[in-house]
Order: sequence, then structure tokens, then C-alpha cells
Amino acid sequence: MACLSIGLAGCGERPVARVAPPSPAAQQQQIYVATQRNLREPGNSFGEKRPTKLNFVGMTVSVPPTHKIGQIEWPDDTPDANTDFVITESRHFATGAAMRNDLLRRRKPGENETVLFVHGYNNTLSDALYRFAQIKNDFGVTAPAALYSWPSAGDPRGYAYDRDSVLFARDDMEETLRLLSQGNDKVFILAHSMGAHLTMEVLRQAALRGDKRLLSRISGVALMSPDIDPDLFRKQADAIGTLPQPFVIFTSREDRALGLISFITGRKARLGRLDSAEQVKGLNVSLMDFTELGGEGSDPLKHSVAVTSPLAVGVVRGMIEQAGAGGSRFGDYMVLKATP
Repeated sequence: MACLSIGLAGCGERPVARVAPPSPAAQQQQIYVATQRNLREPGNSFGEKRPTKLNFVGMTVSVPPTHKIGQIEWPDDTPDANTDFVITESRHFATGAAMRNDLLRRRKPGENETVLFVHGYNNTLSDALYRFAQIKNDFGVTAPAALYSWPSAGDPRGYAYDRDSVLFARDDMEETLRLLSQGNDKVFILAHSMGAHLTMEVLRQAALRGDKRLLSRISGVALMSPDIDPDLFRKQADAIGTLPQPFVIFTSREDRALGLISFITGRKARLGRLDSAEQVKGLNVSLMDFTELGGEGSDPLKHSVAVTSPLAVGVVRGMIEQAGAGGSRFGDYMVLKATP
């Protein structure tokens, strides 16, 4: 299927994460990575055999002082920490335990929660790493941050390949959750697009294994523009039983990427395009509709409005702060609007 017919991204060469010296004016975001990917090839892997070994690495991503909310400033030529996202430090860990020990050493006293980001379809390791650094920076996330990067092809032609990769990656994501939730530690999961499908499959798998402890260590789930059939989501949720709380679904009725996928898969609206809570009624989830906040930002497909629209970032940050201050529980269905 040609890239033009898919319309999700160009077929040109994708940018990759680059290393550069740090700048004292930039913000440094520490991200731990668990991935099956080949760390020496952070770009496109369409058509290649999927690696089977889980690798662990720590990356420091520098966000430039010129950064604009919702954007990733890729270098045009020579990377410069004053104007571009760059990697200023990386550390490879021989084992997951070594990575966890480093995370524990760096986190603040009293913290026991890690935010785990699971990227979506058509993402390279570079895409996912920089997107999570942007999210961490723009939302002011202070908790330890980990990225689970499953073997997406990083190519718009690879939709079927990526669907298979989700199933391929279930055991390793489950292992990553166990690693991050040892002892009294908890994990909050933020999953985007097809990564939401992977997340639900992993939680379902843990429930079928009878692993109540792991499920009890999930402190919350946010599915951003989830690429899941609503009927399948209900079956997954039923198998999981009691969903972690809070459990939030970010939607947009103007999500062009999910609109195209709905056409490919049979014209049924994907979970990330629902316009009411009726199809998830009784599942104890909250839908947040970002349609009216997608007018500006760096995402023309409106497939990641919650983290690319400055308006959306501001609204969500306010809601998080309100909830942290003892505010009311999120409603079942909320149409988010900019504050006057």
C-alpha cells in the first residue's frame, strides 16, 4: 500500500535522535528505556526480523530553551542543545535489575511511582523517546519516567506488521511492568494509539494469569487516541475485571488517523473517536473529548492532540493539579474546552 494512499506520514527519511553536548540553558529529561529494538538502529525497521532480547538503557534528553509547548524541535543539520532536542547522555544496563537500581538511586525520597509511556503505530525509537521527553517536560512530570518501546516498524506501510508486533511484545511489556513495580512501587501507564491496544492486552494477560499483585500495582491508566475496536476493548476490560483507577481515555472526533483506520477495518469508530460514553458504559472509565482543543499545535492528523496542542496541555495540567489537590473525580464523559 503506497504511503500516499495511507496518508499518515511521508515516505522520506525519518529524523533520528542525535547526540550533542549539553547546554546550561536547556532542560534535561531523564528517561529509562526497555526495548527489544536494536539500539544501534533507532530508525525505520520495516520488513526486518524482530529482535527478541530486551535491552535496558538510560537516556538524558535535552529540551532546548527555545522549545514551544507540544512540539519536538528536530535538528535541521548539526544538532545543538540550544535549539534542538538532543541526547546528552546514555547508559546501557546489562540487566533490568541494574536499570531499576539506577532509577531508585536517582528518584526523590518518598517517591514510589514510575510513569511508563507506551508509544503507538509507526514510531521509531527516536520518535518515542523524544515524544516522551516532550510530554515529561511540558506536563512538568517529576516522577521517574520509563519508556517501553515495542518493535514498531516505524513506517506508515507497516500497519499490519505493527499489529503483529503488539502481540509479539506482550510478554516483554509485562516483564517491564513487573520490574518497575517491585516492592511497594507503582506504575502509571500512558499509552498512545496502538500502544493502548498493547497495554490492554498485557493487563488482560496478567489477569488471566491470576497476577492480582501486578494489577494492584498499576496506579492508573491513560489511553491517548486508542486504536482499539470498542467491542474488543469491552472484552479486554471484562477479562481484566476491576480496571486500575483512574482509567482515562483521551478522544477526538476529528482524529484523522483513526478515521482512516476505521475505514480500513470496517468503518466502525475506534475507541479514540467515540463521541459518548455509551459504548464504554459500566466499565468505570472516563472519556475526555479533546476535539475543541485541537485547533492549534504540531499534529495535523489530530492523533495526539492531548500532548501536542498547547491549549490541551494547559487544560490537562490544570485538571491534574486540581485532582492532586483533592478535587472531584473525573466525569464519565467530558468535552474539554479552553479556559476563557
